[in-house]
Amino acid sequence: MQWLPARRSTLAIATAAFAGSIALILLVLGYRYGTPFRPSPTDAPPVAASSAPTAAPLDLSVFDQPREVAEIRFVDAQERQMTLADFRGKVVLLNIWATWCVPCRREMPSLDRLEAQLGGDDFVVLPLSIDRAGLPAVRRFYEELGLQHIGIYVDESGAGSRALGAPGLPTTLLLDRAGREVARKIGAAEWDGAEMVALIQQQIEARPGPDASARP
Repeated sequence: MQWLPARRSTLAIATAAFAGSIALILLVLGYRYGTPFRPSPTDAPPVAASSAPTAAPLDLSVFDQPREVAEIRFVDAQERQMTLADFRGKVVLLNIWATWCVPCRREMPSLDRLEAQLGGDDFVVLPLSIDRAGLPAVRRFYEELGLQHIGIYVDESGAGSRALGAPGLPTTLLLDRAGREVARKIGAAEWDGAEMVALIQQQIEARPGPDASARP
């Protein structure tokens, strides 16, 4: 009876080899037909938790010297004719936009919050729409987004944006109390962020030179 253990050992080896061959065949077929082997969650290496994303910088172009701007024309919500001169004496954030502009839509609530926070005798957000559909389209847009603090201003001709050299929408100009451009941003931003608020307050506190109100 000495042959029985040897026979059992041979059978065990053969069985293990057969099982290994089957596993190898299944693995190859899996890679070939799009179901590759993946480790179970307990086999996967640990993944380090990522930190929360930080807010993107405002990325304004701030000029060394203030620049004169064109005296553009537009209408307000009551269809009164206006120019930038009507805002002289205030720091102005002039935002050129349109209701069909997707980035404009994203940033408008932040402009509304900025006006609510800083708007008054020293500062105003001036959102200038270039919609050809005019005031009705802008009013619907304000109602849809629930904008309550910023005024309505429209230039249906688009002449103002061209005169100001706006390459696209939105384009935003920061004007000092004398109506001169001190900074510009092309593209959307979170306008009520700390960086912008600090820059506006700096302009509010700045004292214009003796010829700041003079126009060429």
